Amino acid sequence: MRGVVGVLLLGCLVGIAFADKTPRGQSVPSRKLVVLGVLERDMEARPFVSPMHVAFDPSTYEIYISDPGRSELAIFSPDFFPRFSLGKGRGIEGPYGIAVDEEGYIYVCQAATLKKPPRLSILNGAGILEEEFSFRDYPFEGASDFRPRSVAVGKRFIYVAGEVFAGLVVLDRQGRFVRIITVKDRVAPGFPEEKALINDVYVDRKGRLYLVSAQMGRFYVYNALGHFLFKGGKKGGGPGKLSRPSGIAADPNLGLILVIDYMRHTGLAYSYRDGRFLFEFGGRGWAPGWFNYPTDIAIDPQGRVYVADLFNRRVQVFVFGEEEGAYSPVPSFITPLRPIEKPKRGQKGKPSKKSPGKEAQP
Repeated sequence: MRGVVGVLLLGCLVGIAFADKTPRGQSVPSRKLVVLGVLERDMEARPFVSPMHVAFDPSTYEIYISDPGRSELAIFSPDFFPRFSLGKGRGIEGPYGIAVDEEGYIYVCQAATLKKPPRLSILNGAGILEEEFSFRDYPFEGASDFRPRSVAVGKRFIYVAGEVFAGLVVLDRQGRFVRIITVKDRVAPGFPEEKALINDVYVDRKGRLYLVSAQMGRFYVYNALGHFLFKGGKKGGGPGKLSRPSGIAADPNLGLILVIDYMRHTGLAYSYRDGRFLFEFGGRGWAPGWFNYPTDIAIDPQGRVYVADLFNRRVQVFVFGEEEGAYSPVPSFITPLRPIEKPKRGQKGKPSKKSPGKEAQP
């Protein structure tokens, strides 16, 4: 617990330290969100308590949402109809990160209970628990205290990110330990190089591997063979920066890498080709199109984007609309980000007539 508090405190201090580095007058592009749906209740019409992660079945396109507050996985059809839930009767007690493979097997990172340690649970396509792997017996440093929080499945390997763990655990598809992927980086120039804490992992349809470090405010991309390609993101609390990134998704058809930021209540889009920053979306709020401490992001095969909007107790589904303008450089932990229109030709510096309080609408 002390370790978690220490990391969070360090993250806040670093975010504050870099929050005012955006030059006055500088802005970043933003995009409108066209909200298609809001998922708020399971099949029994019970409201979500703490929707944490979102995943898709690559064969059926069903939507999986983990809710540790209810100790359940909620499963929805591609048209957002709640189909069924998996709870304690199926071995789901403290679900966090989830993934579904091409054969319909469900991989769930679970927290410790009174009877079981932190573990990776694997259920078949019928939702029946088949295997569980506790990490304390694996041969790597820190295994006894490892708490899985995010999981991704590739053709050959299972990738697991832990809570406050420097690196990424790699298992084969039978659950045997293979190795630890470690990343060395600096929070910013002048800071010492150290092993990055990896808090989220994702594998896209081309097999590319993505690692997220809230500590460093960056993401790291590897190809399907495990070779490092590039990194993206910059630590900070202002526009265009990552304060505490909590989830990542990518789609080669959209040409985008999307990262959701828990502390800035904002999503950031980067180039799929090289990780170059492109635009922001969202901001803190309660109406559709706004977020309140989001924890995960996902993209379905149709290009629709899903955000687990934790404190709003919902999962929002949207597509990107047209360019909206530019974001104010005011740090979002002081004032919620609000889009402002670019001055029209011949009206340089003239205030926009658009109401600053108008929310994004479906």
